[in-house]
Amino acid sequence: MQDILRRSMNRIVERFKQLRAAGQKGLIAYIGAGDPDLTATRDLALAFDRVGVDILELGVPFSDPLADGLVNQLAAQRGLASGTTPAGVLETVAAIRRESQVPIVLYLYFNLMHRMGPERFIERAHAAGVDGLLVLDLPPDEDEGYEAAMRAAGLCPIYLVAPTTPESRMAAIARRASGFVYYISREGVTGMRDQLADNLSMMTARIRAHTDLPIAIGFGISTPEQARAAAAWGDAVVVGSAIVHRIGQLGRSPDLVPQVSAFVRALVRAVKSG
Repeated sequence: MQDILRRSMNRIVERFKQLRAAGQKGLIAYIGAGDPDLTATRDLALAFDRVGVDILELGVPFSDPLADGLVNQLAAQRGLASGTTPAGVLETVAAIRRESQVPIVLYLYFNLMHRMGPERFIERAHAAGVDGLLVLDLPPDEDEGYEAAMRAAGLCPIYLVAPTTPESRMAAIARRASGFVYYISREGVTGMRDQLADNLSMMTARIRAHTDLPIAIGFGISTPEQARAAAAWGDAVVVGSAIVHRIGQLGRSPDLVPQVSAFVRALVRAVKSG
């Protein structure tokens, strides 16, 4: 009963309930934590909340980010260069929580959890105010107690579905996911693209056949126009590289937060107006 109560109070779950009740789609914004430093990460997170971002996805910098394209690889390098550690990211989440209740997902690689110990990392993430984990290289059938620890902490395990995912595998992932299903709309790594994939309607319909969870569409969505179009098929849209690219260009400029948040505001408006 305690697990059910904690899970029902999860901010991701609650945000999607609010969006559905309002007949709206959500925007999930990704940034690399510690890029250019953790103070900027906190300031960007609070600004994103003010402009209407529904969920914040924080990439925990890692030395070998295999699922990421060049833009996010460079962000991870900048995060590592600024001295960002998993513990520092959790401290930053706790600082964000003192001023904001925006749902937060950590996007990370399993080595970072393994080094601290998965159960300890999950408990510390919960205590800091994290709502979900997207562990890129942890297959759902090799979790070794990960999902049980996540349930006990009230966190959502977020899983990925790709265009190449077989139907049986898609069904298994949908059964084990919580919060939302993250649909990778393109094969390959993260990165900006000139146009959307042309099979969003078919793929989201396939996923919906297996779950009532919200579907977030990501990978390659780079402009407000693309975000609006993707929102027609998903419950939320994930934009990462296009935001991270702007952070990389601006660096420690005093214009970093206002300029990046202005772009994110345009994304929010596009998704909500669709």
